[in-house]
Amino acid sequence: MIIIGEKINSTLKAVRPAIETYDSEAIQNLAKLQTDAGSSYIDINAGMFLDDEPERLVWLVNTVQAVVKTPLCLDSPNAAALEAALEACKGETPMINSITGEKERFEAILPLAVKYKTKIVALCMDDTGMPETAHERFSIAERLISELTSAGMKQGDIFIDPLVRPVSTGPHYGVAAIETIRRVKTEYPQVHIACGLSNVSFGLPQRKLINQVFLVSAMAAGMDGAILDPLDKKLMTFIAATEALLGIDEYCIEYLDKYRSGMFD
Repeated sequence: MIIIGEKINSTLKAVRPAIETYDSEAIQNLAKLQTDAGSSYIDINAGMFLDDEPERLVWLVNTVQAVVKTPLCLDSPNAAALEAALEACKGETPMINSITGEKERFEAILPLAVKYKTKIVALCMDDTGMPETAHERFSIAERLISELTSAGMKQGDIFIDPLVRPVSTGPHYGVAAIETIRRVKTEYPQVHIACGLSNVSFGLPQRKLINQVFLVSAMAAGMDGAILDPLDKKLMTFIAATEALLGIDEYCIEYLDKYRSGMFD
């Protein structure tokens, strides 16, 4: 599973003050904890600071890179902020989070992905709004994949976000996301998934329970990447167990290693 650690995000009440005050120690601690927990990428977001987002996103890049080598997922719709952050990135190939089928956003962000040879999260949304059905989402995903590859990007560098919406606001949203994942992975096996996992439980009690069950269902449908909280030890345990059950973890080697190292809850 490609795990994109979600904890360094200015929308989180516990994290925003650290970004606001340039608290390097707090940010670096989150980066190290997420890396140690198994994150493949560290997502960084300074979007709540509209007036100086480029400056703060660059600060996050430099602050995180000073303590971990985990590649970064640059989380912003702002092309100026993304380019400033991409210029500051060192080491492994970063990821842009995200591009959509919206014409203005697509045309602003695609050149950056091509220029800097990044990975990219492509969100199933376009100028018609948020799609309701799996069919609509897959149609957008198909168009995004076609346009991204036509621009020179490899399918393996594309991460489709199926647009996970809260099941508390629509009983079909969980199924729609899962069916979109299944269709994308069937038709485009080299393309990855980057599912915004915790969105599914918004507004409900015991959110972690909903997240865990959705995780297993989505992995069974082919999900191979997710934006999630890697510090949720039980969630990470579910990932390891599901990979073993689905045959992704051959002979349960990773499962046994994690068990022996005390990583399970």
